[in-house]
Amino acid sequence: MLETSARLLRLLSLLQAHREWSGAELAERLRVTPRTVRRDVDRLRELGYPVNASSGTGGGYQLGAGAELPPLLLDDDEAVAVAVGLRTAAGQGIEGIGETSVRALAKLEQVLPHRLRRRVSALNTFTVPMFRTPQGQLDASVLTELANACRDSERLRFEYRDHGGSTTRRTVEPHRLVCTERRWYLVAWDVDRSDWRTFRADRIAPKPPHGPRFAPRTPPAEDLAAYVSRGVSTRAYAAQAVIRLHTSAERAAQTIGPSDGVLEPVDDTRCLLRTGAASLDVLVIHIMLMGVDFEVVEPQELTEHITAIRDRLSRALAPAG
Repeated sequence: MLETSARLLRLLSLLQAHREWSGAELAERLRVTPRTVRRDVDRLRELGYPVNASSGTGGGYQLGAGAELPPLLLDDDEAVAVAVGLRTAAGQGIEGIGETSVRALAKLEQVLPHRLRRRVSALNTFTVPMFRTPQGQLDASVLTELANACRDSERLRFEYRDHGGSTTRRTVEPHRLVCTERRWYLVAWDVDRSDWRTFRADRIAPKPPHGPRFAPRTPPAEDLAAYVSRGVSTRAYAAQAVIRLHTSAERAAQTIGPSDGVLEPVDDTRCLLRTGAASLDVLVIHIMLMGVDFEVVEPQELTEHITAIRDRLSRALAPAG
């Protein structure tokens, strides 16, 4: 009986880890006959696990969705990763996720073997997070609704609040969610404007019903993270610039985040920064606070503005005549 129970747990673990298994593959993994696999699958069904089976050449077994969440079987590394991920999520800016993550973490740590609890405890005790304070709380249900619409290729309707507080109705074909250390963004095709747009998720108020389904379009860029970074750090601002920084892209990335600009390596000692700000004055302050030597590549107006500021500072430092 003990051997059978252990085999059932192993079978359940395999079904949870892979989208679909053939009977022969499961028999090989479990070192039993295909007939034993069929009997074990029937036992799992009796215990309430919805194991779906399909016949034919490409057929096999697949764990389906049930009315209740079945116990998850995790190996050591998976359990540690989930525990650390839950603790990290507890400090992020998604409304409701923090408390939920703490509850889930408490349940997980309660059943962790002592050896794994020590690993998780060491990671948590001797790791200091350096996340920026989240700006704006995002309802977890909104994030889930957006993700589902992306997955199902279903048109999405929502009210969107812009930076100035004005609200507009939007109908989009959602493509992907992109997250930074501070915010979540939705990349979508705006139906009314016939163009790709990036929306801050915490400013979205979904207005169902959604639909109909649509055929996914070619995304606006191969690297969506860079695309969103350019949008929120450069294209959204009136004053835009390309700056050559006298430091490597790796070192610059330690202080310049995706919301601050897009970094492009030039060589081992230089990189380009594409950034923007509400005005040239703000842009100059933004660049100076980086604490790195730089050259203005474009626009010429920024060079002239920096020259004017330099002359003003020189006059302020000159001895009184």
